[in-house]
Amino acid sequence: MHTGGTAESPAETTPPAVAEAGRRPVFALVGNPNSGKTTLFNALTGLRQKVGNYPGVTVERKEGTVSLPDTTVTLIDLPGLYSLTPHSPDERIARDVLLGYRTDVPRPQAIVNVVDASNLERNLYLTSQLLDLGLPVLVVLTMTDTAREHGVGVNAEALSEELGVPVCVTLAARRIGMESLLTALQKLPTQTLPPQRHWRLPQPLEVEAAELAGLLRREKDVPVPIAFQEALQLLSRPEVDEARWSAELRHHLHGDLQTLNQQGIDVSVAIAEARYGDIGRVVSRVLEREPEAKVTLSDRLDRVFLHKFWGYVIFLSVMYLMFQAMFTWATPAQDALEGLVNALGQWVSSAMPDGDLKDLVVNGVLGGVGNTVVFLPQILILFFFVSALEDTGYLARAAFLMDRLMSRVGLHGKSFIPLLSSYGCAIPGIMATRTIESERARLLTILVAPLMSCSARLPVYSVMIAAFIPNVMVTGFLVGNVAIGLTLPALTLFAMYAVGTAATFGMAALFNRTLLKGDAPTFLMEMPPYRLPSIRTVLYQMFERAWLFLKRAGTIILAISIVLWFLASYPKTDPTLSKAEQVRQSYAGQMGRAIEPLIAPLGFDWKIGIGLISSFAAREVFVTAMGTIYNVSEEIEDEQKEVAVGEKMKADINPRTGQPTFTPLVAVALMVYYVLAMQCMSTVAVVRRETGSWKWTLFQIAYMTALAWFTTLLVYQIGRLFGWG
Repeated sequence: MHTGGTAESPAETTPPAVAEAGRRPVFALVGNPNSGKTTLFNALTGLRQKVGNYPGVTVERKEGTVSLPDTTVTLIDLPGLYSLTPHSPDERIARDVLLGYRTDVPRPQAIVNVVDASNLERNLYLTSQLLDLGLPVLVVLTMTDTAREHGVGVNAEALSEELGVPVCVTLAARRIGMESLLTALQKLPTQTLPPQRHWRLPQPLEVEAAELAGLLRREKDVPVPIAFQEALQLLSRPEVDEARWSAELRHHLHGDLQTLNQQGIDVSVAIAEARYGDIGRVVSRVLEREPEAKVTLSDRLDRVFLHKFWGYVIFLSVMYLMFQAMFTWATPAQDALEGLVNALGQWVSSAMPDGDLKDLVVNGVLGGVGNTVVFLPQILILFFFVSALEDTGYLARAAFLMDRLMSRVGLHGKSFIPLLSSYGCAIPGIMATRTIESERARLLTILVAPLMSCSARLPVYSVMIAAFIPNVMVTGFLVGNVAIGLTLPALTLFAMYAVGTAATFGMAALFNRTLLKGDAPTFLMEMPPYRLPSIRTVLYQMFERAWLFLKRAGTIILAISIVLWFLASYPKTDPTLSKAEQVRQSYAGQMGRAIEPLIAPLGFDWKIGIGLISSFAAREVFVTAMGTIYNVSEEIEDEQKEVAVGEKMKADINPRTGQPTFTPLVAVALMVYYVLAMQCMSTVAVVRRETGSWKWTLFQIAYMTALAWFTTLLVYQIGRLFGWG
């Protein structure tokens, strides 16, 4: 054993310096997953928040501003975590921010710790670690209503006295306790630091931790609390980065571990027992339990929603309702947007003189971007459902239900949330795999997540379904002129999502038995209580997604529309030729005709080929491309043009065959292709960053492209055999 003095205190006695003059104070919002942290963040910041990624990683960075009586503070919403001992990229980022190790984020001046009152003992483990960091801490007690349903009460005053820090009780979704919370936030930067820790390690471990912390302070010149936290981290998880730590420190650590091992001390267990021992003392003094445990509303609902039969019926019904709503509820708003874009196009067409500039604005910009923007209502409805289901606590139940099926194909139960997120966009879905501890299960989820039908595919589905799938009732009834029940367009949309889901599970099963052999990992997941969704949270997430969609339309899609217009308009050919023939001989037409032999067996012509090439940037660009191509090739006067690209595709006749270019069979084949193909460069970039490998990224592109081509070939050729073309 290395000789040394007694353990250094992991807390200092005075608060850190208040933020520099002219710079806003920075607070960190920290808490366990499902503790109500996101709801509180939205309640405090409202629309004054921004979302991005931490540089160098795909971990989401959320921060917002909070207006207090005398100042404004920046609130950083750190990823949910159970402990400062990192097991995932999310947890490592949160820890590095709190310890001040990131150069792109200032170390917070204070910590706002969200604690779930219905799971007090587990939540206080993270609180115990936060109190040791040498920063002012404010504990915000949430879910007190849920705790009461379980027959549990928490004495906030007693908890404050035991922890030595202020405690606020807040129900953010109902705006209860917000005024007292804002007052506490105002006082937080100058608040006295938490007291010295009450918990103690076994004496040999105390001594070794103190020695190692002293060595860390000399090497890195870090404060006592950070040095102590690092010492415990190194002793409990001795994965030493040689580039970060000196040979002397690594040698010292090796000796410490040998000494502790000889004395039979398991460092991780000893630290956990010491902390939980003190937490147990605190809980026994602040928790008030009713003599008999209550059967809560969540317990009663779970008997239905987690039923072996009815649970799956309800789950499929909820999913179908979401798809039906996306197609039927959005129609009036889509029609209004389409009329607005048409009116704008007619006004611009009549106001501008003839020439290439007018052609660019009307056919390139409005004809391209306009055909994409009209699908905003459907995307809003999709994210309304996803956000509302998550806020109610139902998504965790859905993950539990799906675990049995997912484990059979090698996926982790925790893969469900990333896969469901991929219905909105594969990028956050892939990023959400960071919560999966098993590297094999995480890689497997990343490889199949883009097969889930994301919102970028929705414009393609909508155009094809609206133009080629008749709006007939499969089952149901009419109330006036309103159809209540199952319509063929909604069934087709549901089928496209079902094809993507089936492909996801099928490819996962194949990879699990070949490339990534292994047993399905154990699935443990906390079930949050059922609660009414926060309208503020749901509306904010809808607003955020709408803004991201519009930004994409105003940047990427706009740029591609302009490029497509140029490629479809040049080089200028014989003016006596029809516009359709001029487009065929343009640069875009040449590219489309170059790949036509490859896609002709799928029922696709050169115009569709232009859309396929263009949509490698983003799937929804297919609709943009079709809008641009058909607008540029129209023979009618500009004032008579409509943006509704589906009708133009429906009316298009192949001059060589005299038959329609698009048929219901071609439309179905095209949708199947887009279900399965990797047509999104942003997703490719995220897969590369998450896997750290071009090998897996290129493999994913190759297998998805091959799967899309062969499946579409089967659909089209079998359809022709049955006369469906």
